[in-house]
Amino acid sequence: MRYRVINQTRNTLLADQAARADSFLSRFKGLMGVPELPMGHGLQIEPCNSIHTFFMRIPIDALFLDQQLQVVDICHALPPWRVSRVYFGARSVLELPAGTAAASQTQPGDRLSFAPVEAAGAPKPS
Repeated sequence: MRYRVINQTRNTLLADQAARADSFLSRFKGLMGVPELPMGHGLQIEPCNSIHTFFMRIPIDALFLDQQLQVVDICHALPPWRVSRVYFGARSVLELPAGTAAASQTQPGDRLSFAPVEAAGAPKPS
């Protein structure tokens, strides 16, 4: 399933095609080996309060979120082969293309929302 991620505080779109990694395997793989992360895409890893960018090819913005989806902190343009610090208040991390946080003026304290995006051609519930 894909999600639309909105910064509710600033009324800005962060991603319209975000995926969620919540199993051991999907959290382990994350964005490793992904050649590019197009604007509008992202990955929420849950549970997670620290990340690494080993075996990644691209820099990313990492937004650490608490249980209420409030931004605890942001790592801007985290390059490959780095490790973030541990954010004890974080429950998940939203990985976005580098520059997304700055372009949307997202700051710690902002509250985000995630809404499911219907797949093209999928029947709508009646």
